[in-house]
Amino acid sequence: MTGAAALFLGVGLFLVGGVYSFAKQGLPKGVVVLLGLASGLCLVAGALRLEV
Repeated sequence: MTGAAALFLGVGLFLVGGVYSFAKQGLPKGVVVLLGLASGLCLVAGALRLEV
């Protein structure tokens, strides 16, 4: 695993926690969806950078 993959995966997981937290707090759905999309993109980018 490269450093970039670990960074993307770490940021993606951090943003997933933010999505959960923001949804529980009742923030606007647009904010939660935008954060969810960013999280998904980070996780996908990290997964694609994994060296197998």
